[in-house]
Formats: sequence, structure tokens, C-alpha cells
Amino acid sequence: MRLFLAMFAMLFFLACEKPAPKPDTPTPTTESEIPESKTVSDESGFAWQTETFADLGILRYQVPDFDKLTLKQKEYVYYLTQAGLAGRDIIYDQNYRHNLTIRRGLEKMIENYKGDKSSRAYYDLETYAKRVWFANGIHHHYSMDKMLPDFSKEYFMEVASATGVKLSDEVMSAIFDPSYDNKKVNLDESKGLVKGSATNFYDSSLTEKEIRDYYKSIKVKTDKPVWYGLNSKVVKGDDGKIMEKVWHSNGMYGSAIKEIMGWLEKAAGVAENEDQAKALKLLIEYYRTGDLKTWDAYNIAWVKTTGGDIDYINGFIEVYNDPIGYKGSYESIVEIKDFEASKQMKVMADNAQWFEDNSTIATEHKKKKVMGISYKVVSVAGESGDAAPSTPIGVNLPNSDWIREIGSKSVSLGNIISAYDEASGPGMLDEFAHDKEEADRIRKHGGLGDKLSTALHEVIGHASGKLNQGVGTPKETLQSYASTLEEARADIVALYFIMDQKMVDMGLMESLDVAKAEYDGYIANGMMKQLVRIELGKVIEEAHMRNRQLISKWVFEKGAEENVIEKVVRDGKTYFNITDYNKLRSLFGDLLKELQRIKSEGDYEAGKALVENYGVQVDPAIHKEVLERSEKLKLPPYKGFINPMLVPETDADGKITNIKVTYPDNFKDQMMYYAKNFSFLPSEN
Repeated sequence: MRLFLAMFAMLFFLACEKPAPKPDTPTPTTESEIPESKTVSDESGFAWQTETFADLGILRYQVPDFDKLTLKQKEYVYYLTQAGLAGRDIIYDQNYRHNLTIRRGLEKMIENYKGDKSSRAYYDLETYAKRVWFANGIHHHYSMDKMLPDFSKEYFMEVASATGVKLSDEVMSAIFDPSYDNKKVNLDESKGLVKGSATNFYDSSLTEKEIRDYYKSIKVKTDKPVWYGLNSKVVKGDDGKIMEKVWHSNGMYGSAIKEIMGWLEKAAGVAENEDQAKALKLLIEYYRTGDLKTWDAYNIAWVKTTGGDIDYINGFIEVYNDPIGYKGSYESIVEIKDFEASKQMKVMADNAQWFEDNSTIATEHKKKKVMGISYKVVSVAGESGDAAPSTPIGVNLPNSDWIREIGSKSVSLGNIISAYDEASGPGMLDEFAHDKEEADRIRKHGGLGDKLSTALHEVIGHASGKLNQGVGTPKETLQSYASTLEEARADIVALYFIMDQKMVDMGLMESLDVAKAEYDGYIANGMMKQLVRIELGKVIEEAHMRNRQLISKWVFEKGAEENVIEKVVRDGKTYFNITDYNKLRSLFGDLLKELQRIKSEGDYEAGKALVENYGVQVDPAIHKEVLERSEKLKLPPYKGFINPMLVPETDADGKITNIKVTYPDNFKDQMMYYAKNFSFLPSEN
């Protein structure tokens, strides 16, 4: 499970450039003035934000202390990073069947066009290409709506003709037709979760019922189930029967997977210890065979490997891009341990049993013995696939509930959080804080509150609770609501415990003012601020946004009689003011108990009711107000990163003597470099 930047107080610093461009509505091309791009640099001259375009800001992150690693450790990081990039094409194809064709057409046009590159039309073409790179495809990375170009079809055809790019009528419809494959992940059941989604996980002829029935037919009853369907595309064979095209070295995506395996083999040769090498060899074997039992064996070995300074995430992992929650999106994150920060936070993992014992969840839903939890603050050295350019700030893995009984790893991406901080501004905080006292408290304590909430969410939240005996996995029982409910459960654990005196007693914070700042920010975000990311008139569809509104609206409603959270309208502006933090904490505890019950018992109807009644619908008046108030704040609502470049230095015999870190500052150049050096799949798979 992953925690995105928007989750907690970080959204205090986000605002709109326009309002945000509507992903599904084209703007006619004009020769108007090129929009201004904004950079943000520190006193040393390092550019944390290199450019802005559309609704996006492009940032950079640094890799502190990389030079302190041994040469062998640097090689390990380098090989793991290269392995991650080798699979970059996969996420494009997973997101949509025509993505690679479109991306490569755009790249060829940008590389070879000799016409006027100073025109607004060309600016819009290049901006569209950058949006496609950012989203790993033609659908918006957050709203899931198709991003229609701001240039005309005629201009596109002119540039395509001049550069030798030929695209089929179907691909042209994918780019320009507003109604064609217009939603990457559709969660509106009335449209069909599978039929209404453009993701490339299922044959277009299949229905959700057919897919679920197929997996029921092959499922083996066991208390240690493999994650059925995690690494495959479901299709109909020539005989009309349902079958899986498994992603492995000799199957679908094989040409890219072989490249990944080659780099992983090099990494295994310079691993820091035998446990790391053992886990990597299991990962390689999994990529070779596609065997999900091997994937589980790898995860067990990986979670038990806690020694060493370097770790990684690599594989088909998170299921947010699958409307029915089976298929894992490809991703890679390479991590270097931040020793000082990890030491400060280790106390949380060490007290995991205390948190479980003192949770508000029912006794029968608690783990009697919490095992194998580890927590680290890390510096990212490279990201790819679904983790880039838009990146999480925290991750807890593995996702399999029975393996979590053995252990789990939680990481907070420290240098990513720092980069966001360096590139941020105070806009949304000043606009939506109820009063100066609230704003000042957030300025003073919000940063720490965010870090602690991230840790609690990942370390304690996702690792807490257990399923009742005989209850199926959440993707089977809670179905399309599983991701939202799981993120809500982890959020609510963080919100409940950050207000506990135990956090002060453990030395993690000086006072409960940190918790109050977190509460202030969470409620303002869940009730109002996050709506800046949604087009007026639309509902909330992204799982993390749904869970934040679900929690905020639920406690607002349940606390209404005692006015725990008051709605204040002042000078035509709406604010939400917490009047009693302890009562609010008690409400968080009540919701935590119910969310865990829903997961433990597999109560689909109760889970659906929570999400649909509190997490989906948007108050149109509040939404309109949020967009109008945020329009004046000239900051993009979404941000992502240019990766550092790891550059090997070699001697006359080609042996690596050192690896240096450089910091590219041009997003387009990095994407074009990746296209030339890490493109291993055919355009149609």
C-alpha cells in the first residue's frame, strides 16, 4: 500500500495554476501567449522546481550521502535503478493498449520536427507529450479521465506527416475522440467496472462477472492464498475459454522482463549480504516463471531481509489501476537508508503491539502477536513505472494479508518529502485556515505532524487488525471498494493514535499541538481543499481522495449534535473549525472500529454504504467555492519528479571505478533519453 503526498498536511501547500485544465475537455489552439513556466530555487541556486505546465509542476530531489556509500553499494544502487527503468514500458501498456504507440509517435514528432517550434500550437503539442510522459499514458494520472489535446487534429496530422509518423484511425480516435476509451479506471458500477475502464488488464469482450467467476473456479481454499491474477492479462483463447497471458520472461512483456532480470542478476552479484542476494534470486525466478507461489516466497524473504543500507521495491504490486483489484501495476523504487531519521522513528515499530492492544477495534479483530514490522526513513535513488514521475511519500508492503502476519516493511521517502517542502508555498494554508491560531499551529507543527501521520499510516495502520477465519481477501469481499476502505482504515489509525499521549511519552513529539495541527489540516483537506483536483460537477473517484472525504464527512455528521466540527461562513467564505479535539478523536476511534469490522468480516454492503454515502458525492456549492478561491493561487495542483542520473565511471578495461550522481533539470530531455535507452516492448502487446 502506498501513501501519496496529498494524504495529509502537504495539501496545505498546493493550489491551482488556472483552475486546473480539465483533462477531458480540449481547448481550441490559438496563437496566444505561451503560458509562463515557474521555477523555484534555494539560496544555493539548486532548482527544486524546474518548470510548470498544464496542471503540473516538475520537481527534483537530491540523494544525500550517496558519496558515503562504498563502491560496491553504489553499484548495487545503480543496478537496481537500471532494473527499474528497464521495465518502464510496461506501465504504459498496462494503463492502455495504445499508450506505447501514441507515446512513440509523439517522441518521433518532437525529435524530428523541423518546423516552427515557437508557435502556441507546437507548445501545446509538446505540453501534451509531457502530460503523457507524466501520466504514463493518455489518461490523467489522478482523475483517470482522458487528457484531450489543446491543439487541433489538423495541426497534429501536419506535424505527423512532416516527421513520418503514421497512426491508425483507432489510435487517432484514442487521442481526439472525447467518448472513446475516456476513462482509465471507472468505478461507476452502472457503466461496468471492466467494460467502462480503458486499462489493458482484461480482454474488452469480458465482463466483471466472467472474470470473477473465472478466479473463483481456479481458487484453491487455503489460509495462505496466492494473489490470483496479480501478474497477468485475462483474455479469451481461440476456443472461447478464458485464459491468462502471464507476465514473465517467456510470456507477455517478456522482452522487457528479460532486461529487468539481467540488471537484477548484476545486483545480486554485489548485494550487501546473503539475505539480499537470496531475495533477489527469488525475484528473478518469479520473473522467469510467473509463478505466484514464488512471488510469495520472494516477499517472505524480502520482508525478513532487514540488514544492509539499501533496499528496493520492484514488481507488479499495487492494484489501484485495476477497477476490480486483481492486477498489479509495474513499479520500482530504489532506497538508501536515512540512519538518523530511521533511528528517531524506530520507536514506533518497536511499539507496534502496544498500538494494536490499545486500538478501538474489537478484540476478536486484533492480532495477538504483531510480528516482523520494520520502519525506515529512506532517500530515494531512483523510481520508475507506477511510482514515477508522480511518487508516493510512503509505502507499506507486502500487500498480502497472510504475509503481513509474518512481517511487513514500511518506508517514508524522506528526500521526496523534503523536495516537496523546498518547492512549496503557503497558498492553500492561508486561504483555508479558519483563523490565525490554526494557521500558526500548522506552520509550526504541520511538518512533523505529516511525518508522524505517514509513519502511523504505513507502520501501524496497514499492519494492524486481522481477517476473521474463513473470510476471503478484501479484493474478493469488498471488491471495488477495497482500496478506498483500506486507505481509510490506515488513515483513521494514524488520526486516532497521533492524538494519544503515548506519542509524547515515546519522544516523537513535544506536545499534542502536533496532533491538533494534523486534525486541522486533515478536516480542511477532506472537506474542501482536495476538491481543487476535481472538475466542477464530477464526483470523487480516486481511492485516497474518497477515503479522506469519507472520514471527514463521517465525523462531521456524527459530531453535529455536539458541534465537534463547526461550519463557519465568514465574508462569503466557508471554513471548518474543530471545537473539541478529544471528542473528534473519539469519533475517529468509533470509525476505526467499524472500518476494521468491515474488513475483518468482509461486509461488502456496509463498506459500499460508507464509501458511496460519504466518499463519492461532492457538495456542488462548496466545490465551486473551492475552485474560485484557489484560482488566484498560482501553484499547480499536481507535482512529480525528474530522477537523478547515476553515471558510472570506468577504467580502461571497462571496470566501474565510481558512480556519480547528477541532477538533470529538463523533464523533456530525460523522457527522450529514457525512450532511447529503456524501450524494450513492441508498441502493441
